[in-house]
Amino acid sequence: MQLTTKEGWRNFVERPSRMPERLSRRQRRESSTTERERYDEERIDHHTRMLVIATSLVDHTVICGSRLILPNRHTISARRGLMVSGLAGTGKTTAITQLGLRHELKDRARHPGINDRIPVVYITVPPAATPRMIAVEFARFLGLPVRTRANMTDIMEAVVGVLTDTRCGLVLIDEVHNISLATRSGAEVSDTLKYFSERIPATFVYAGVNVEEEGLLSGTRGGQIAGRFTLIPTSPFPYGTEWQGLVAQLEDNLRLLDHQPDTLTGLDRFLHTRTGGMIGSLLLQVRGAALDTILSGTEKVTREGLAKIPLDHTAQQAATMNRSAKGRRQ
Repeated sequence: MQLTTKEGWRNFVERPSRMPERLSRRQRRESSTTERERYDEERIDHHTRMLVIATSLVDHTVICGSRLILPNRHTISARRGLMVSGLAGTGKTTAITQLGLRHELKDRARHPGINDRIPVVYITVPPAATPRMIAVEFARFLGLPVRTRANMTDIMEAVVGVLTDTRCGLVLIDEVHNISLATRSGAEVSDTLKYFSERIPATFVYAGVNVEEEGLLSGTRGGQIAGRFTLIPTSPFPYGTEWQGLVAQLEDNLRLLDHQPDTLTGLDRFLHTRTGGMIGSLLLQVRGAALDTILSGTEKVTREGLAKIPLDHTAQQAATMNRSAKGRRQ
């Protein structure tokens, strides 16, 4: 599902959050073959995506973003924005998309039965982006036709017109670390986004990997961005109460026939050491292990099963740094 199209975003907003029923092995065995196959497919789909778990980052982003949206509705220019920045795998995309989800649901509640509104736009910045590429990303989300020889000014005016008419209130721009103010095209992309933010009466939210270290906040243009955007830094979770709560939420979401309660929570320190406290890696570990147990028929997550799931490189580095720091303290 592509969030970078209007249809994909709407599917994300309208996707049912119902979890499969929790059955025992006996109950599944007593079902018909068709029912068993349907149940297993539902469980595989559920563990592939699982429900978004509540983190302090998600809550903080939603609160800060909502606080900006309200006054920005009546601001003529220099609207304030939000920027979420940190290491890969620390939950940036989840945080801003959850902000978008909450905003769209509130907008639908305020305007029931009105289908011509587009409360939220979500785009990503392509590598080596140019101003035209950014304008085309907006147009692609909206489903506006863009001819190969189309004038960029015409594309931008069409985007601004549609988003103004459809009462867009929130623009989410991911992967902003692909913008380098040190290059001419990067500086022009920054200017293009600034132009959109001044013409579209919406709150702009950026997310990217270590944005402040990549130069997006340096120089004259960077100073303008820094002066308008509130920065929310992200980082790996330390081992503590919140981490333990995240593992407990994931365990509660498991739908496995033989999984024993508190097995996963009993491994929360092992999971922290293995993932380096990276929320993205934690999700990868638990989802992967759960899927393996369904496909193999073992139907329970174990330490050995978790250890078989390959780690991403960022998590490996974070885990190594954590072990080194722990060794120095000892």
